[in-house]
Amino acid sequence: MYNNRIYLTPQEILDKEFKIDARGYRPQEVDKFLDLVIRDYTEFSTIINSQEKQIRDLTDDNLKLKNEIRRLKANIEAAEDSSETNHGVNNVDLLRRLSQLEKIVYGKNE
Repeated sequence: MYNNRIYLTPQEILDKEFKIDARGYRPQEVDKFLDLVIRDYTEFSTIINSQEKQIRDLTDDNLKLKNEIRRLKANIEAAEDSSETNHGVNNVDLLRRLSQLEKIVYGKNE
């Protein structure tokens, strides 16, 4: 059934019929069957615990990644805001302004 670790299906448990001898069911047959049921329940418990741990780990990873996304989005927004305040200003514009200021300061009006 589950990764070949579970021996009995629910239907097999439901359909199981024990042979009856003179004093009732054969104890060895019932014990053998119950051992299989116990083994399956133990395996189910192990699987469930493993899956729950994996869920916790993945949930933690998911939370960390969501926080990282929020942080990166905030950084991007901050970078975009700072670039918008400097919008339209580049090196060529700065050189022209400097040149005009020099002309005014040094009196070289052309």
